[in-house]
Amino acid sequence: MSKQLYTLEYPLRCSASILYEFLSTPAGLQEWFADKVDERDHVFSFTWDGNTDRAEMLEMEENKFIRYHWLHAPKNEYFEFAIEKSEVTNMTILLIKDFAEKKEVNDQKRLWDFQVNELFHRLGN
Repeated sequence: MSKQLYTLEYPLRCSASILYEFLSTPAGLQEWFADKVDERDHVFSFTWDGNTDRAEMLEMEENKFIRYHWLHAPKNEYFEFAIEKSEVTNMTILLIKDFAEKKEVNDQKRLWDFQVNELFHRLGN
């Protein structure tokens, strides 16, 4: 069964540059995304409860987006953090793109909601 791309949107009060640090650096990611994060040659090692998974940083544009690819996943799958600015509310928008089986999308969304809630806490939102 093939996975489908889905996108989540989270508005927050934070500068793009501060948010980008939390999305692109081992120290920032370790604050909210994983228990421990290391990086070497654009490959990030994420550890949760003693289990480690690795993702390669595929591309990035500072303060705009960063795209990762889990090394165990098919080549065409990735997860991405993008940062936009709302013209209407002037709030920063965090967009998360990820892949999941159709029947697992809601569970994955809840997992992202939990993780992003931790990020918001760290950012004071």
